[in-house]
Amino acid sequence: MTHVHHFTYGVYNPIAAFLLAFLGSFLALLCTGRARDAHKRSRRNRWLVIASFALGGGGIWLMHFSAMLGFDVPASPVRYDLTRTLLSLLFAVFTVGVGLMVVGHGRRSTVKTIAAGILTGSGVIAMHYTGMEGMRLPGTVHYDPVLVAASVLISIAASTVALWFAVSVRGGARVSGAAAVMALAVCGMHYTGMAAISVELDPLAPAAGGIRPLTMLVPITVITTATIVGVALSALQAMTEEEFTDGAGTPKRGVHAENPQTRPLKQASSMGNVRLSPAARAVVAGRATGATRPRPSPRPASAPAPATPPAASGT
Repeated sequence: MTHVHHFTYGVYNPIAAFLLAFLGSFLALLCTGRARDAHKRSRRNRWLVIASFALGGGGIWLMHFSAMLGFDVPASPVRYDLTRTLLSLLFAVFTVGVGLMVVGHGRRSTVKTIAAGILTGSGVIAMHYTGMEGMRLPGTVHYDPVLVAASVLISIAASTVALWFAVSVRGGARVSGAAAVMALAVCGMHYTGMAAISVELDPLAPAAGGIRPLTMLVPITVITTATIVGVALSALQAMTEEEFTDGAGTPKRGVHAENPQTRPLKQASSMGNVRLSPAARAVVAGRATGATRPRPSPRPASAPAPATPPAASGT
């Protein structure tokens, strides 16, 4: 077996992987919190879709490939297949989205959370090992079944805990703590799966083709930026729409707008310290109670003036 290295750039790879996992988990938990407060099903689905991109795309997939930049086989170059790499991204976003949709609607239940966790954890494992199958080497990659089974269990447990946090946690401090726990679990699953790898090189095999690991820095940076900006803009747009519409989606008055029916009451209370005449007090009290001011009766029509006979002309 050939020696493999998982930390080519020292502690920078695991630190970067943890930070990406934490950021994605934190954004996802914020979005699921907004989804719980949404009254319409369409708005809730929108927040859950944003959360699936934040967690599946940012917190899991980007973490995986930023950590993979530290994987190296000193005796042979490592390349990656672009198609399978992108396919692993779809696995992560889709399965996380399905899990969030399952737990994000209806009543919370332990059975539903566990079932969604098993589904999402299986998708995360599919993402991880699909990405590993996209790795190109002039040889054969072997896996330790015990460590593979351990990575599967960690993935399912981490996904179940993440979904439970998504429907339960509120508050900035609790969300931050939950995001840190999720990031540790995701990174633990990744490095457990990587520890199961052993490589056997074949000196007669042709050189592997594909993308160099450092070349992936550009798409990873672009996807990271696009994910963060897209999640932020989508969240801001959804928040803006909710600020100006009520739970049923109909426009509502601004926060600082007053109900016209309460204005006379406020005016009456604000004039409590002013001395008013009895007639003025009666007018204010009538406005506060909604009474209408009596209208003056119409004036009677004046009788027409008698017509003056024409003067007789002299003959």
